[in-house]
Amino acid sequence: MSPQLTSPISELSELVRAKSQPLPELHSAGAFASHFDVFADAKIVLLGEATHGTAEFYESRAAITRRLVERHGFRILAIEGDWPDAAELDRYVRQHGVWGERSAFVNFPRWMWRNREFARFLKTMRRWDDSRPLEDRLEIRGLDVYSLHRSRDEVLAYLDRVSPEEAAAARRRYACLTPFLEKPQAYGAHALETGHSCEDAAVKQLVALLEHRLAYVAEDGERYFDAAQNARVVCGAEAYYRAMYRDATESWNLRDSHMFETLTHVLKRRGEGAKAIVWAHNSHVGDARATAMGEGGEFNLGQLCRAEFGDGAALIGFSTDRGYVMAADGWGKPPNIKAIVPSRGDSWERVFRDAGHGRALTNWRADRELATALSIRRLERAIGVIYRPQTERWSHYFDAHLSRQFDALVWFAETSPVSPLAGAPPEGTPDIYPFGL
Repeated sequence: MSPQLTSPISELSELVRAKSQPLPELHSAGAFASHFDVFADAKIVLLGEATHGTAEFYESRAAITRRLVERHGFRILAIEGDWPDAAELDRYVRQHGVWGERSAFVNFPRWMWRNREFARFLKTMRRWDDSRPLEDRLEIRGLDVYSLHRSRDEVLAYLDRVSPEEAAAARRRYACLTPFLEKPQAYGAHALETGHSCEDAAVKQLVALLEHRLAYVAEDGERYFDAAQNARVVCGAEAYYRAMYRDATESWNLRDSHMFETLTHVLKRRGEGAKAIVWAHNSHVGDARATAMGEGGEFNLGQLCRAEFGDGAALIGFSTDRGYVMAADGWGKPPNIKAIVPSRGDSWERVFRDAGHGRALTNWRADRELATALSIRRLERAIGVIYRPQTERWSHYFDAHLSRQFDALVWFAETSPVSPLAGAPPEGTPDIYPFGL
């Protein structure tokens, strides 16, 4: 990666200070979001986050999304979450089908989507959708690949309704996966050890659904689309969990390929003029070619969107210097509020901290001077659902050329944690999320 760090941080910070737009407080949501009208001509606006547990990132993305939906014709919100979980929220927001019978986002990390900030946004968009015809409402879609068990169940439930004979055939095909549904990671280990996989069975089931497309769409196009996508998730999850035990780069690339393919399926179904907003971590939203990820052979959603849509994809990162975040000590452990260590002196976060803005939008899409200055290599911080401050340099920093990674950056000097909702009820019991809030 080149060029190396050459510009003094004071010069960079002064340039960022001069070129950035200070943003109003988030309680002035309309005034805050109006600064993002410059991205309204994009086909896809990807909104990142530097952590999975920061309230300001959720609240600002909510304000921006509402502005792009209400004033600029965006009708798709695609999130870094599983398809079946997001489908439950979509039924609530668009008010189609039956909602509230299935729990959504009940597994670790629950707080990522079961938080008050996101729940308030969902209720707001439900009220907005309520006044519009169904075909012109905002839809919520999940891009991720983890829901092997739930997606398999959704495919079978759909076929039970429309064709018991095809449902029986699907059960025979999916039988290969049945022993591993509760612990899909064990499937990857088994496939590696034995050399036998369920790939052919998963693909055959997807093909069978696609072959009956015309008949199923004629009966209920929405339910068919949901079932077909769940069948794609089963295929993607089967490949992902196998790859986990072979190569971390391969599994990452499979995941982000699935995200991109899901996004394109949703866009295609919506029609030629469809416009989408994506909420995902910076590591998925920014162009991997401008980071150490790309050096290691990884690609991501933002990179694929740029390759497909060019300037029609706006990649917007979010970052912070300090404050508090909701995160866990390890995978599957309970979340707690953790203090964010102030940024390192050799990081991009320190450049923006020293620029002195409490909140700002820095947009270099049409500013060659700024883009050139921010194209050097510096450290960048990423906090996921796990945060380990004691090993932060090695656990959470990586090299990045900022202006090649993103088109713009939303900056909050100090941030606060999301507010998790009460624990989800057992599956099959009435759920309150987001219906009872």
